[in-house]
Amino acid sequence: MGDYLELVSSVSISEKNRLISCDKSLQLIGTGRSAFAFKVKSSNTVIKVFFPAFEYIADEEAGIYKLLHGIHYFPSVHEAGPNYLVMDYVGGDTLFQCLTNGRMITPDHIEEIDYALSLAADRGLNPSDIHLRNIFITASGEIRIIDVARFRQDKECRQWNDLKKAHQQFYSRRFFLKKIPAPLLNMAAFLYKKGFMPYYRL
Repeated sequence: MGDYLELVSSVSISEKNRLISCDKSLQLIGTGRSAFAFKVKSSNTVIKVFFPAFEYIADEEAGIYKLLHGIHYFPSVHEAGPNYLVMDYVGGDTLFQCLTNGRMITPDHIEEIDYALSLAADRGLNPSDIHLRNIFITASGEIRIIDVARFRQDKECRQWNDLKKAHQQFYSRRFFLKKIPAPLLNMAAFLYKKGFMPYYRL
């Protein structure tokens, strides 16, 4: 625990949630709404360090990952602290990256994601905030899902159902673009969030 805590302590975050500095053994691989994700170099481990205003999420997410333990679609958590989680590194492409790079997202992938989320629901959770950046397709074609902090919320979340509809009604059509520029995806996500695209959040 001491080694990870020392690495976490090396992470300096500004008041505007920007990274100031960190230990040279940490590689920043992701920036979310509430945390930075660092890969520990020469390992298959990730440390998720929460921004000061969101440190309370660390305990909530650790508890959810504990409930998901044993379901291989979700990473295992090896250690949790007041403002951080240490978990398996998930490699591959997010669905967002698949779309921007032209990697195919098949109906089988969609079905497997559905199955993974159903396993979480079977454990009393309510999978929520499912979007293109927290679902991975690994190099071997396997599905992995991260960022589960909202899996215990009570309200219904339609995001995954809307993404499935978008895949079926648009993406799966023969002549639909299979490689989509990131700015276009980001614009679609913004419009969905604002309610101007009622069925699809990309």
